[in-house]
Amino acid sequence: MTSLITSDLDRTLIYSAAALQLTVPDALAPRLLCVEVYERKPLSYMTEAAAALLTELADHAVFVPTTTRTREQYGRIRLPGPAPRYAICANGGHLLVDGESDRDWQRAVGARLADECASLAEVRAHLLAAADPAWLLKERVAEDLFAYLVVERSLLPDGWTAELSAWAETKGWTVSLQGRKIYAVPKPLTKSAAVRELVRRTGAERVLAAGDSLLDADLLLAADHAWRPGHGELADTGWAPRHVTALADRGVEAGEEILRRFTATVTRAAGDAEPVAVRAEARAETAGAAAGTTGAAAPAAGGTARPTVPAPGAAETPAAL
Repeated sequence: MTSLITSDLDRTLIYSAAALQLTVPDALAPRLLCVEVYERKPLSYMTEAAAALLTELADHAVFVPTTTRTREQYGRIRLPGPAPRYAICANGGHLLVDGESDRDWQRAVGARLADECASLAEVRAHLLAAADPAWLLKERVAEDLFAYLVVERSLLPDGWTAELSAWAETKGWTVSLQGRKIYAVPKPLTKSAAVRELVRRTGAERVLAAGDSLLDADLLLAADHAWRPGHGELADTGWAPRHVTALADRGVEAGEEILRRFTATVTRAAGDAEPVAVRAEARAETAGAAAGTTGAAAPAAGGTARPTVPAPGAAETPAAL
C-alpha cells in the first residue's frame, strides 16, 4: 500500500533556536542537527533522532515537504535522507517535481485565484493602510500569490488581527498569525488541493499529515490520519477533529514524535489493506487533545473532503483545486 506523507516544516518538523522549547537541563538536551543556514548562520534544526526517523521513512512512503515558504526559502533547507521527489511550496501555489515547479499546476492555481477572490494588489494595499509603522517591521509578497507582514508582536494591538480577518473574509482571503508574521492568503490557495493532485499522480492509498497552524488545517483534514503538536495556532484553539491526534509534545521534541508516529504507522501497516483511519482511530494516543473548535478562526472539522484515489492510468491533467 502506497502511503503519502505530507508535513508542514516550520514549527512542525524543523525549528529555529527561538522555537526549540527545550525543557530539560542542558546536559540532557537532545543533540541537534542544523538543516538550514541563512546568511551564513544556522537557522533551523531538528533532533538527530528525528533525522534518523526521516531517513528511515523514505524507505516506506512518499514523503512530501508541505510549506507556506516560497521556493527560494524552501531551497535553503537540507533535510536528511534522499531528496524528496515532490514538494509543495507557497501554501499549495507551487508543486515541485524533482525541484522544478509544475507549470500545469501553476496555470490551474492562477485561474482559480482570478475567478474566486480579490486581487493581491487590493489586499496588499489594505494591509499597508491598516498597519501601524510603530509595530510593522516588514511587508512582503510571496511568489506573487499572497502577502505577509513581519510585526513587533508585543506592540500589536489586541483585536487588530481579528479585524483584518473579518475584512479578508469578505474578499475571499484568510489570515493567520504565526510568530511575528501575519499572513494574508487567498482561500483557494491551499495545501490540501496540491495534496489531492499528488494523490492522483502517485495513486497513494493512504495519506498522513502533520501541521501546527491554521494554514495547515485543510491539510490535516484531507488526510486519513494526522498529528498536530502541543504548540501553535491549532493547539491554542483546541482544534482536534476525530482523525487528528493532538500531541502533548511541544517544540523540537514534537517534531521528533511526529516522525516517530509517521514511521510507526507506515511500517506497522505495511501490507495491510485496512484503511489507516480505521486503525489509527483505535490506537492513536490523544493526550492533550481537545475535541471541537474553540476559536472562531479555526475551520470546522468537516470542511474539507479527503482525497480520493484515482483509477490506475488516469490522465496527467491537474485535479480540481
